[in-house]
Amino acid sequence: MSEKSEQQRLSVFKTYKLYVGGKFPRSESGRVYEVSDSKGKWLANAPLSSRKDARDAVVAARKAFGGWSGATAYNRGQVLYRVAEMLEGRRDQFTREVADAEGLSKSKAAAVVDATIDRWVWYAGWTDKIAQVVGGGNPVAGPFFNLSSPEPTGVVAVLAPQESSFLGLVSVLAPVIATGNTAIVVASENSPLPALSLAEVLATSDVPGGVVNVLSGRTAEIAAPLAAHQDVNAIDLAGADEVLAKELEIAAADNLKRVLRPQPVDYAETPGTDRLTAFLETKTVWHPTGSLGASGSSY
Repeated sequence: MSEKSEQQRLSVFKTYKLYVGGKFPRSESGRVYEVSDSKGKWLANAPLSSRKDARDAVVAARKAFGGWSGATAYNRGQVLYRVAEMLEGRRDQFTREVADAEGLSKSKAAAVVDATIDRWVWYAGWTDKIAQVVGGGNPVAGPFFNLSSPEPTGVVAVLAPQESSFLGLVSVLAPVIATGNTAIVVASENSPLPALSLAEVLATSDVPGGVVNVLSGRTAEIAAPLAAHQDVNAIDLAGADEVLAKELEIAAADNLKRVLRPQPVDYAETPGTDRLTAFLETKTVWHPTGSLGASGSSY
């Protein structure tokens, strides 16, 4: 190919789409909005999700819940680790996107991406361990076994952090699905591209369609119908400001959603188990021990 023809080549611009039910639809409204870097340079047009997109995402998440929550914890860990493998293979792409989104140097962005991949692996390792931490046998006054075990809450709406477009995103999403919930993620309003690219990784890994659904657009516009939706069981308000969080908390009370309120978080720190347990219910089972031998002794 001659130098002249190389100079005439047009770049192929990437079309970012939503991720709902394992597919990549455009917004139902057909709307998009401009995404710029920290210096105001145009990066891409992102889908501007509507209320209908939010409702479609809830339907997809509910449909996927039975299979995902019914999978073994060990299997969920394998699936999440596979996502980390895919992220590692696209490390350079995410480094560019995080650098543009957060105004970081290439080296600092690379460190953020590495921390994000490590965070995903960290949560993958917790899938078959969290039950040992929060479950167990309870002492009771009577001839009974009393056993408590954690179960996922259900469909969880997650408002991703606004400033930490990738590390913060994974820090709030991974614990939700690691414990067997399904998620509707509302990406950072100003920096949605890392979240939309993460959806492409999820689609090409082993995560079943509908387990994670990713929406971009105006946080307040998308979050309102999710907070009021009767088939959403919980909501993480990490990406909401104080005023919006209050409004969403009131809306969420209608069907007694679990609500995780926004709080100052350093996403670079080891997260602990708080977000793993935030969207778990505890099931307690009683079972008679029975008697052993003629003496009537019991377990």
